[in-house]
Amino acid sequence: MTAAATVWDSASQADERDDQRPVVVGVMGASRGSALAEVFGRLPAVEVRYVCDVDQNRVKALQESLSAKLEKPVQATGDFRQILDDPAVDALICAAPNHWHAPAGILACAAGKHAYVEKPCSHNPQEGELLVQAARKSGKCVQMGNQRRSSPTIQKAMQRLAENAIGRVYYSRSWYAATRGSIGNGTPAPVPPHIDYELWQGPAARLPYTSNRLHYNWHWVWHYGNGELGNNGIHSIDLSRWGLQVDFPVRVVSSGGRYAFADDQQTADTQVVSFEFPDRRQIVWECLSCNRHGLDGSGFGVSFHGEEGSMKLNDSGYTIFDAKGKEVEKQDGADGMRAHAENFITAIRRNDPTMLNSEIEQGHKSTLLCHLGNIAHRTGDTLNCDPGNGRVINNDAAMKLWSREYADGWQPQV
Repeated sequence: MTAAATVWDSASQADERDDQRPVVVGVMGASRGSALAEVFGRLPAVEVRYVCDVDQNRVKALQESLSAKLEKPVQATGDFRQILDDPAVDALICAAPNHWHAPAGILACAAGKHAYVEKPCSHNPQEGELLVQAARKSGKCVQMGNQRRSSPTIQKAMQRLAENAIGRVYYSRSWYAATRGSIGNGTPAPVPPHIDYELWQGPAARLPYTSNRLHYNWHWVWHYGNGELGNNGIHSIDLSRWGLQVDFPVRVVSSGGRYAFADDQQTADTQVVSFEFPDRRQIVWECLSCNRHGLDGSGFGVSFHGEEGSMKLNDSGYTIFDAKGKEVEKQDGADGMRAHAENFITAIRRNDPTMLNSEIEQGHKSTLLCHLGNIAHRTGDTLNCDPGNGRVINNDAAMKLWSREYADGWQPQV
């Protein structure tokens, strides 16, 4: 055996050992976090040591459920900082509401932990920029939960686009459709005794507790959420951006509003956003939150249009059509959730953020498009942007929405 072969074999054996090293995680948020905790907890040599939620009832139920399903008992906590204080924990998985994603991820990096943050990776553009800075400063693996990035079939679709399967790609259309009902009109109410509302608000400036906001309808309130664009639009827009191979736009326009119900929702239930990029490329996203019949009757999808044909993606597969609309290639597969978790854990074991399929800089770029769409919607302006960083040019009203007001002591610091 040659010396080179010996070195390679030793490195390979070291990688195999790394890939078997136990990894300990804590999960923050008992809604989306329940699914994530189970996915991570079923990976080889991964221990879910903590589940966390400010609602005592929810976290207790999740603890009992997971402890019955997984090999090791799971601890429940109402404060995610207990997870960060445990030296045995390798990573924080943040599936709390949107206003927590970046602040918790930044604190995790400061505590020497890796971080998996659900989409969108930030509540506002400045938080996304700070989360990228925190990842760079700490050298930790920070991944966003856009799991289709790890689907082998979706990866193959992107490879086919890069191979010019439909020629130069210049346009992508993406959409989300659902049948959400009205959230009604809430009233000020006492905080339920099992909820730590102070910690639920965390970094957000304080607002009174309202009867119809927790645990889900905060999505439709600007103070905490990002509407459907940040909730589900991020998934399809991320695929559009990936396939077009674009980063920051030069112009953003939004139209739409609250068309289906007159209630407390502040964000749009019907919306169309257009993003123009350098080199004659464009993404258009359509939202129908209260009407399930999306494009071609589907609730979710992405299409790409090139000089020699088109491609359509669904949750886990793709179809290619020639210039005349004839189907010429089709492939189906899995949604990528388990693979995305595996990718994050492998990167932790190798201590190599470059292995991540959605390293936080990529997550931030896609999330920023959602923020820009919402800023265009809220101001009613056409946004002209710097194609180098996405920042809005010559629009003070838009840039006021680049950040937010924080509660005392919760301003993110890197």
